[in-house]
Amino acid sequence: MTTPGLEIEHVSVSFDGSPVLADVSLRVDRGAIVAVLGPSGSGKSTLLRVVAGLVGPSSGLVRVDGTDMTGIPTHRRGVGLVFQSNQLFPHLDVAGNVGYGLRITRTPTAQRHARVEELLALVGMTGHAHRDVTTLSGGEAARVALARSLATSPRVLLLDEPLSGLDHDLRYALADELRRVIRAAGSTALVVTHDPAEAQRIADKVVRLADLSSSVQ
Repeated sequence: MTTPGLEIEHVSVSFDGSPVLADVSLRVDRGAIVAVLGPSGSGKSTLLRVVAGLVGPSSGLVRVDGTDMTGIPTHRRGVGLVFQSNQLFPHLDVAGNVGYGLRITRTPTAQRHARVEELLALVGMTGHAHRDVTTLSGGEAARVALARSLATSPRVLLLDEPLSGLDHDLRYALADELRRVIRAAGSTALVVTHDPAEAQRIADKVVRLADLSSSVQ
């Protein structure tokens, strides 16, 4: 029997009395990549934020590797989150961005530098450690954001429309690369997107948010 890496059980979320997610349940096996499809405004991003601990559910719970995350703050959940806009820190270079989480956790300098170099190689950005992130292309920024999310070896990787804003050909090329990198990292991953073709290229399994619940569309 496969072991669940992520379990979302009967999660509901309301903002100011308006339901955003209603009774959402989803299981992602450990080491698997699952994509959740849905249109803009359907609650996909909110679902990721519940898993990350950035939004508290009105009801329901989240488990990571069998542990109930209720009451556990974001920084102790063992999750990595790649936002839609990448949200790189403009005052830090590429290496500073990738190693940010390691610096926060006080990882020794030599170990941190080695991990940064390892991740830059993994995402195809070897030699770019000292680049100003404001000079990166959209594809390069997406790679750096992914490397940063993997730096602390998260148990669960959450990706919110990670390739949005890129042109068609680059988006699908990077979707293949994204799958390779997640596989190499060994993370359990949950990806949300509105693009069925992108979802198919990245994920082992694709589900529709509307089929997981009575989520408001």
